[in-house]
Amino acid sequence: MLRARRAAGGLLRLAGAAAGVQSGGAPQLARAAFTRGFLDLHKMASKEAIEKEKARLKDEMSRGYFADISEIRKNHGKIATASKVIIPEADAVKFPDLAVESPDGGALHLPLVVPAPQDDDVEAGDGVIPDASLVCLSFRASSQKMTESWSSPFLDAFGADKNIHVYEVSFIDSWLLSSGPVRRAFLKVMRKSNNPHRHVVYAFGDHYDFRKKLQIINLLTGYIYLVDREGRIRWQGFGSATEEELSSLTASASILLDEK
Repeated sequence: MLRARRAAGGLLRLAGAAAGVQSGGAPQLARAAFTRGFLDLHKMASKEAIEKEKARLKDEMSRGYFADISEIRKNHGKIATASKVIIPEADAVKFPDLAVESPDGGALHLPLVVPAPQDDDVEAGDGVIPDASLVCLSFRASSQKMTESWSSPFLDAFGADKNIHVYEVSFIDSWLLSSGPVRRAFLKVMRKSNNPHRHVVYAFGDHYDFRKKLQIINLLTGYIYLVDREGRIRWQGFGSATEEELSSLTASASILLDEK
């Protein structure tokens, strides 16, 4: 019985092969296999994209505008405790890559980091990689005053030091304002900085992944990061600055200047 099944299977395979040769079947079979593989790959990619988007929607819908407002009213923007001392190098995490544009037409990627020895063509916009950068993030206009409560005193303390830079980043998530012609017109009318160490810049488009990396949930408060020349976050704060927090921030920045 087993031998009969094997023989029948062999005859079927032979008949199939003959039919394929007669009709040009080999190339057709190859094309069909390629098409099926491509469609399966496309389906897999689409499925992964759909699942990722579903997870994002669930995440976004679990936290709405009114929840952010309620939290801000309770803690005045202090959604977490600011760093008391500088974060050690071993515990510091990298600041995520962020593309920004300035009203004067310049573009750069934050954080500015010292290039590797083989990357001689990499340099900052002004040719200087600062030893410490204060990066202030505003996702809504209501938080800009919060971030300025950090940046202004910080510049007063270190404004004369070329190794200290401040980046005030405003996020523009409107698809209309992010489109090329409108974006360029928008940048022309936005405020500019006369201080070479203070950079008012804008980040356009969707930044969900960026926010996830920094665990940013509430978009109504300000986020402050002190970043070293290796792109690591060495201090962080939230909301409006207090005298105690400013003292801790300036002390941490002074340590970074001494580390070089």
